[in-house]
Amino acid sequence: MMAWTDRHCRYLHRLVAPNALLFTEMVTSGALLHGPAERLLRFHQREHPLALQLGGSDPRELAAAARMGAEAGYDEINLNVGCPSPRVRQGRFGACLMREPELVRDCMSAIGEAVRIPVSVKCRLGVDEADSDALLQQFVATVAESGCRVFYIHARKALLNGLSPAQNRTVPPLQYPRAYRLKAQFPDLQFVVNGGIGAVAELDAHLEAVDGVMIGRAAYHDPMLLAAMNLHIFGRVLGGEPVNARAVMDDYMVYMDKELSAGTRLNDMTRHVLGMFAGVPGARRFRQILSDATLLRGNNVELVERALAALSPADAAVGERAA
Repeated sequence: MMAWTDRHCRYLHRLVAPNALLFTEMVTSGALLHGPAERLLRFHQREHPLALQLGGSDPRELAAAARMGAEAGYDEINLNVGCPSPRVRQGRFGACLMREPELVRDCMSAIGEAVRIPVSVKCRLGVDEADSDALLQQFVATVAESGCRVFYIHARKALLNGLSPAQNRTVPPLQYPRAYRLKAQFPDLQFVVNGGIGAVAELDAHLEAVDGVMIGRAAYHDPMLLAAMNLHIFGRVLGGEPVNARAVMDDYMVYMDKELSAGTRLNDMTRHVLGMFAGVPGARRFRQILSDATLLRGNNVELVERALAALSPADAAVGERAA
């Protein structure tokens, strides 16, 4: 989700999903230690609970980066060992680290010793030819020696030779049962399944087998799907009413207005709302207005009001849309 789940996106997603744990984009330990750390770590207090996702393979650097995240106020530190991009692979982090479970264990030990907040790992089922239940279980068992108790499992393997990152999200087949078997093998650990989940109706089957679900691009392209999922999962315990997209936009426009005053570009915020009204009459015109580069350069939140005016006034609440 690099270049997608920035702080503006996360603020919007918090409005639609009050109870979900949100994740940052993956930030490399080197970028935090040698780059604009304050900008990279910045978030709005309303985003809590929020996990900082790190990339790297040097235990000492990761420990220092994790400490910076904890001091900045993040609620969890997550190490990504599932990203299949060539740039990540060249830096010896991401999915290629699944071939080095002992190094991942050492990284997680260093992170765990550096912070007093929860730590977790995000990984795949395997990588290239290293793809079997036995190797996956060995990876989890080895990393768990660090004290890490939470694993986010993208239920595909990664193919690092010949496939682009986009193809790695679709070409390797989803194998949810393999993630389920991890929970049966390690009942004292927590497993959250990820990959290809795109409907509320799919959630219960996953939650019967593992401890949680993680949604990525489906939530980005349709934030109100995330709202429906949040209500389905947490509403039974915490109560709550369906989230209305218009009300979310009213709240987000207040946020945008403040950010514009602080120098943020309108397009940096509006790009995250293009899928808000999927299926609603007028949604295409809504997207057209908020995708017009000339209009966006005006940096005026009134453009969003103009886009909203193109919609049918009778758009449904999320519960009605997701039925």
